[in-house]
This record gives sequence, structure tokens and C-alpha cells, in this order.
Amino acid sequence: MELMGEKARLTDPVRPGPGLSVEEYTEQTTAAVRIAAVEETAAVGRTTADESARVPAETTAADSVLGAQLLRRGDLNGAEPHLRAATAAGDRAAANNLGVLLHQRGYPEEAAEWWRTAAVAGSAAAAHALGRHHRERGDEPAAFYWLRQSAESGHALGAYALADLLEHHGEDGAEEWFRAAAERGHREAAYRVAQAVNARAEELAARSGPTAAAVREAAEEAERWFRQAAARGHRRAALRLGALLERRGELKEAGRWYLTSAKDGEARAACALGFLLRDAGDEESAAVWWRRAAEDGDGSAANALGALHADRGERQAAERWYRVALDAGSDNGAFNLGLLSAAQGRTAQAEQWYRRAAYAGHREAANALAVLLLQRGDAEGAEPWFSKAAESGSVDAAFNLGILHAGRGDEPTARQWYERAAASGHAEAALQVGIALLREGELHTAERHLRCAAGGGSVEGAFRLGALLERVTRHGSGELGSEHELGRPDGARPEYEEWYERAAEHGHRRAQVRLGMCAAARGEVVDAARWYRAAAESGSPNGAFNLGLLLAREGSEPEAAMWWARAAEAGHGRAALRLALISARGGELDEGQFWCARAMELGPAEVAERAAKLREALRSELTA
Repeated sequence: MELMGEKARLTDPVRPGPGLSVEEYTEQTTAAVRIAAVEETAAVGRTTADESARVPAETTAADSVLGAQLLRRGDLNGAEPHLRAATAAGDRAAANNLGVLLHQRGYPEEAAEWWRTAAVAGSAAAAHALGRHHRERGDEPAAFYWLRQSAESGHALGAYALADLLEHHGEDGAEEWFRAAAERGHREAAYRVAQAVNARAEELAARSGPTAAAVREAAEEAERWFRQAAARGHRRAALRLGALLERRGELKEAGRWYLTSAKDGEARAACALGFLLRDAGDEESAAVWWRRAAEDGDGSAANALGALHADRGERQAAERWYRVALDAGSDNGAFNLGLLSAAQGRTAQAEQWYRRAAYAGHREAANALAVLLLQRGDAEGAEPWFSKAAESGSVDAAFNLGILHAGRGDEPTARQWYERAAASGHAEAALQVGIALLREGELHTAERHLRCAAGGGSVEGAFRLGALLERVTRHGSGELGSEHELGRPDGARPEYEEWYERAAEHGHRRAQVRLGMCAAARGEVVDAARWYRAAAESGSPNGAFNLGLLLAREGSEPEAAMWWARAAEAGHGRAALRLALISARGGELDEGQFWCARAMELGPAEVAERAAKLREALRSELTA
């Protein structure tokens, strides 16, 4: 009997304690009474003293078994006379089952009396039922006594209930009894053992003392128990097992366990299966499982569906699913509605949704709200939200606080926030810390931060790291503990070129120019031209100037002049001087003077000096 008053189920009476689900306290035992009746009536038959007592004993056993069968079918009226007759003849299984019947009829006190009779006679099932009865009524000493009697008699449900009571009181021995119940086939007990062992494994992993072998051994034991519970149909164990396997990269088996759990009605497993399918490129199947989970009240799945529709531009469908997520209690739903509103230019609505999620403790919503306020010019209103988000663990908010303080000229405070964000893996924050360290001459520490930035995807970080490594390599300072200090195989490119290339492939113009210069220095004209052209076409004056030099050396001076003109128009003084020289050689004295004046204006100093001399010469030529 899973709940008090349930009329149609024949199991041992079990009721959840406070704060946990029914599944955590009960195992379906529809065969329990049948087994008890058959075994215990057989025992009665074995203890018959003489032949003259055999017929009454057989009648008693028949009444007990028939009463159990009728009770299992829900025929309480038909079962009761047989159970009472067998009980009156001393059949303890019948006494236990009569207690079950009376409990189902709503007479718990009379049921307890019959359970007591059966328990005193040695019925482990009755002792378990009586222990649960006392726990429900708050008589925990009596509950401890009878549950221990049941557990020590080898009753799985008794062992589980005793373990649960011990754990509830924080007393020793709970895990031992959970194990005893699990070894007798109790799936919830197996799940509880798995949870305890897994928590121990995580605690060991967090410490510095235990060896990796000890952590691995505990993790493997936890997995074995999760497997045992999952194999017996425990849907949350199947979910946990799937998550363990997914983290380990065993996606196929993880998917099978998620599917098993999802089919048994576990919404979180359906959601996880959806993400697994999406990552495998099957968005349509993912949407099917997300929809199933969302309809069962899973907010994460509803958010995932909303995001899927938003990515497809289906904003109405996205909004509908985000609202479903919100109704399911997901603060992410409000945050995503804010993002959707912001993308549509509905700033006022976005602010409302961000505020709703932020007040509920959503740190990224707090950060988004602060960004919105800052963009509106309300720095004072933004700062508290940035702070709240950062203190709650938002790495982006910590970085944004750095930007806020840097904009005010408060570099020390900005540095603190950048360092905090960088310590949590924020690539752009690591870049800012690296740049500050470069200014201070702390090259080794700067390299470490720039590597974090570049490795985290910062394009500028990759360029800055390349520039630092090239600087150290060319000057041979040996201050940095990386590849350039150890040398490299013959023919291999220096490491700094690899970082330049990573940045260049993402469109970083200065990196493209540096790669062009490296290739030109090796005489690789085609590669040099390719990188210079990429930079020039993206608007780099240096790229255009260097491409012009390369083309001029190759005899393509007209095309070179075109690129120099583009560079000069963008403010490149050396390109203007080159154009002045070409004009002078071509006899175009007025144009030559124009480019001389432009070169003098743009500089640098030596270019301005040469341009001034050339202009004087051209002026003399014109007046001659």
C-alpha cells in the first residue's frame, strides 16, 4: 500500500517521510503478501504435531492463501473472512495481511494490532508495516524497534525503512542498511547507496590528499550502484547513469539510459536526451523530446525549444515556449524573453523581463539589465546590478565592472575585476590583465595571461601573444619559459607565427600584416602578398603600403601606386612619400608637390623631412 487509504493495491504499507517523494520511500511489492502467505502457511504445515491436526492446518493454509489472493485482487469483503479464520488459527501471514486489509479499509489502529500479533510471531513483513505505522504517528522509538526487527530478519523493505529513519536522524548505520536492502533487490535503496558513494567520490576529488586511485574506486562503485538501480527500473538512477556516461564521452550508452528513463516518464532525462540529439545534429528529434519534457513541466526543455525557434527566426513560437518555461518556474524563461525583446528592439519590455529574472536571483539577467542601463547612460543604476551579478558568480559582470571602472580612470579597481574574471576563464579579461602586465614589464606573467586569452578565443589575445613571443625571440632575452627558449626543429615555423595566423584567420589586420612580413622575410612572396592583400582589403593602411612595396619590387608599379594611394588616403605618410617620388619621376610635378605636402602632414619626422626636401626640389624645378 503506497499511500494511506489506497484500496486497490496489495503491498506492504509504506509512507514517505517529510520532504521526500513517494518513490524515495517505497518499492512496489505486489507479491509480498503472496510470498509471505505461501512461506508462512508452509511453516504452519511443518509444525503440525500429529496426523489428526493436519486437516485443520491445511484448511488454515488454504484460508490464508485464498484471503491473500482475494486481497490482492481488491476483493476486501471476500478476503476478510478467510484472513480472519486463518488468523484465528494462528497463521502469522494471515495476521499480517489482515492488517493490510484493515489499513485499506481505514482502520489503522486495528491494523496495527494485527501487525503486532504477526510481528511478535516472527513476521518480518508485519514488523516493517508496524514500524512504518509508528513512524507515521511520530512514535520513532517504537518505529526504530520494529523496523530493526524487520531488517535483522532479512526483510528488504524493513532494511530500507530503517536506513531512511537512521539517515533522517543523522545516525550511523544508514548506509549499511541501505546496502542490505539493495542487495536484496530494493532499487530505491540501490539508488540511495549510489548517491552516498558518489557524494563521497566528489568530496574525495575536491581534497588534495586522496590519490586518484581512491577517487576512481569510489566513482566506479557509485556507477555500479546506479547501474544496479537503473537495471531494476529506477528512472532517476537511469538519468544519473546517463549523465555520468555523457561526461565521460560515452554518448551512445548515455543516450540509451536517457531514453530508458525518459520512456519511464522522467522529464529531465527527456530534456537531456534532446540536448544529446541536438549536439549530434538531429534537431528534429531533439525537439520531439524537448516538447515531451516541456509538456511534463520541465522548464529547461521549454527554454531549449524556445531557443530552437528563436534561432530559426520563429519568434512567436519562441516566445510561447519561453512563457511555458516561465510558468514552470524557470527564471531562464524571463531572461530569454528579455533577450528576445531586446533582439526585436523592444527595450522597455526587455528591461521588464530582465528585472523580473534579476529580482529572482538570475545573475546573467542582472548583468544584462546593467548593460542595458549603461547603454542608456545610467552608469549609477548599472553598477549595483553589475555588482550583484558578479557577486553571484557572473564572470561577464565582473569583466563589465572592470570596463566601468576603467572608463572612470580607476585602473586599480578595474584591474581587480579583470583579474577576478580572468581567474574564472574570461578570455577578454585575461587579455586586459596581460596588457597591463606588459606595460609593467612583467613579461612572464603577461605571457601566461595572454595564453589564457588566446586559448579562450580572444583574437586580440592571440595577436598580442604572438607579438610578445616574436619580441622575445628576436631579442633573445630568454625571459619566457616557452618554446622559443628551447629552440625548435629545423624548418618549423616559430610559435609566434602560429598565433599570428590564428588571429589573422579571424580577420585581425595587424596579424595579417605581421604574417606577410614574416613570409616576405623568408622570400615567400606569394604568401606575403596573400596576407598583405587580406589586410589591405580590410582597410589596413600598413597592409596596403606593404603590398605596394611587394608589387613594386615585382615590377607592378601601377598597381603598387593604387595601393599606396589607398594607404595614403587612410593616413599613411610613407605611402604618400612613395607617391610623391613616383610623380616626380613621371614629371608630374604638381601632383608630386601635393603628395609631398601630404607626407609632411602625416609624418613621421624622417618622412616629413624627406618630403620637405623633395618638395623644395620640385618647386625649384617648376620655377626654373
